[in-house]
Amino acid sequence: MGGVTPASLAPILLVLGDEELLATRAVTEAVAKVRSVDPEVDVREYQASALTVGEIAEMLSPSLFGGRRLLILRAGQDARKDLVTALLAYAKNPDPEVQLLVLHLGGAKGKAFADGLRAAGATVIPAAKLKGHRDRVTFVRDEIRRAGGRCTDDAAEALIAAVGNDLRELAAACSQLIADTDGRIGADTVARYYRGRVEVSGFTVADATMVGDVPAALEALRWALHVGVDPVPIADALADGVRTVARVASAGRGNPYQLASSLGMPAWKIERAQRQGRGWTPEGLVRAMQVAAECNAAVKGGSDDRAYALERAVFSVAAARQGSTR
Repeated sequence: MGGVTPASLAPILLVLGDEELLATRAVTEAVAKVRSVDPEVDVREYQASALTVGEIAEMLSPSLFGGRRLLILRAGQDARKDLVTALLAYAKNPDPEVQLLVLHLGGAKGKAFADGLRAAGATVIPAAKLKGHRDRVTFVRDEIRRAGGRCTDDAAEALIAAVGNDLRELAAACSQLIADTDGRIGADTVARYYRGRVEVSGFTVADATMVGDVPAALEALRWALHVGVDPVPIADALADGVRTVARVASAGRGNPYQLASSLGMPAWKIERAQRQGRGWTPEGLVRAMQVAAECNAAVKGGSDDRAYALERAVFSVAAARQGSTR
């Protein structure tokens, strides 16, 4: 925080967007920055919907005892009209000893408030959800850079493939990689740390189970558990696999693209379920659904050995299919 002076603190900050990680980080950084100027700063947080004009006037008025203040106003989009009017009037001539930080989701609700703060010269901190893949690649590279490391595009792509799109998980993964390496992150670094995560998921286990390939299903299951995949999504994937095959089978033969709208699922998923459903009987699928339900209950109900519950489900679903083919 070197080089931060009272003059460099923006009097009005507008954190605009609905990505919780980015909004929380913006608040944390604002608090740290103002504390580097004044360790005794008075930090107060309020919900916009609960504030009255009288209360905000008192908070923003010059203090009898002096001292710097940081006022954090959450859910600014919910502020009532009279409060918005008072805050926009204040924003035109803010107190240099007070910093006002407004969090706003950035949608249509309360748009006039956000636009008014921007027009009054507020410093805008973007915190919108990252919608595009390229945005997430940039986020990963920036995370590594923030921590003093370097990261290639290939490495960022590999990390997203391994960890998923959740920004909190990506941020945590970036921190872990930086902590455990020299800071130069390449695709090979990510592969070493997340080997198996890209290739193995609950759906890998479910796909092998549904076609009766027990050895492949058990190998995928054991590897998924070894690299840290949680048992719950594996059990969910198995149940989803059985359910999907049962639904597609009950719809009868047909073109996947024609069935897509009536079944409410993508054509590629229907096509895969049609392939997996060969050799299954209705009775076998009923038994498999019972097994999947029991497995889900065991895994989510705190079974002492969730790995065993999953292994037993793989064997039982495969047995139900073998019973179908006799």
